[in-house]
Amino acid sequence: MRSQKGFTLIELMITVAIIGILAAMALPSYTAYVQRGKITEAVAGLAGMKVKMEQYFQDNRTYVGACVAGTVAPLPAGGDAKYFTFSCPAATLLATTFVVQADGIAGGTMDGFTYTVNQNNVRATSAVPTGWTTSASCWVLRADGSC
Repeated sequence: MRSQKGFTLIELMITVAIIGILAAMALPSYTAYVQRGKITEAVAGLAGMKVKMEQYFQDNRTYVGACVAGTVAPLPAGGDAKYFTFSCPAATLLATTFVVQADGIAGGTMDGFTYTVNQNNVRATSAVPTGWTTSASCWVLRADGSC
């Protein structure tokens, strides 16, 4: 009698199937986790811009002229932001009001996200990808709309 060594083909196939099932469950969770981690770039950038805009207003008594290089409130540079672009839409940059906006870079993993903050510290999520929920009163951090 010969003793059997190793695994049979059936045992190997079952192992591969189990690994495939576990990977199919874990990959979407991991992807969502990484995406939520990238949202912090927008949140931190907008919070910093809010402070800089208020400082600009204290110095100049207007928000007009802010959001440009050479002022105390320059927009975060491209090297500082990997997943979002920051802007101050011209129509919202007035003497006593402003809106700073963070948009996910098109074609990237954060494409479709738009976060804003204004002079009253109203934080809003005006656009999100399919499957996420927007909010007019907070920065959405999870797909279920929680802040």
